[in-house]
Amino acid sequence: MANPKLKKGHTRIANEILEQVMTLSFNGTQLRIILFIFRYTYGFQRKDNEFSIAFIAQKINASRSQVDRELTTLIDSKIISVLGIGEKGARILSFNKNYEEWGQPESKRKSSLPPKTDSQPETKKNPEKKRTSKVNYDEDNSYYKMAVYFHKKVAAVAKDAGVEHLIRKANLQSWADDFRKLVEIDGVNKHLAKEVMDWVVKDSFWRTNILSAKKLRVKFTDLAIKMNSVKAPKQPVLAQRPDPRDKDIEFQRWIAEGNEPDDFNWN
Repeated sequence: MANPKLKKGHTRIANEILEQVMTLSFNGTQLRIILFIFRYTYGFQRKDNEFSIAFIAQKINASRSQVDRELTTLIDSKIISVLGIGEKGARILSFNKNYEEWGQPESKRKSSLPPKTDSQPETKKNPEKKRTSKVNYDEDNSYYKMAVYFHKKVAAVAKDAGVEHLIRKANLQSWADDFRKLVEIDGVNKHLAKEVMDWVVKDSFWRTNILSAKKLRVKFTDLAIKMNSVKAPKQPVLAQRPDPRDKDIEFQRWIAEGNEPDDFNWN
């Protein structure tokens, strides 16, 4: 039987915050993300921490794409704040206690409209086209720098292989976004990403098969496993030393068989 106790750990949250959270129409994933932020910030007596999408998804039992989408909604609604990028390449998140800055979560705003009545004629409206806002990465952005770094390496490989035309029109903005997804959604450490980039352009098989950031992300797990298996040093086989007690056992058996002790070969 479960028996939780405060002395085993608890999370201090002001009642005023909980009362404000209860007034908004969060969906299930959004509410679980907020509880996660509470647990891993206030639960450790800190105001913020670095969280990857993969770690959040694991803890709240949701998919990475689901967490990425709903976390973005909470950030846009100013309920969750992004304070920067941490040492591992993930965002530093905190809960915004100033509820006067909060907005209704985007995915729920339509449901807050008043219901139609019989006196209101039904009007057909053209469905709005979804607006996809592409992130523009400047030259100082770490993901753009990763894109430039990998593009230079891939360009050298493509030139040697005579397929330079395949990457001549590479979109570095798109490459930068793929690296962002690799780090923030897939939870890959930037240092590991660089190791794989350096290794893949030297491998005899993969060097001509991975010529874009998108392909690198798709095959990243396989590439990392292959790289580590190649780098892993083979353990030397240690020669087994003979146990000196074995000779004593043989000697006792020799005497038990009726042989002369002086005739026993101790070598």
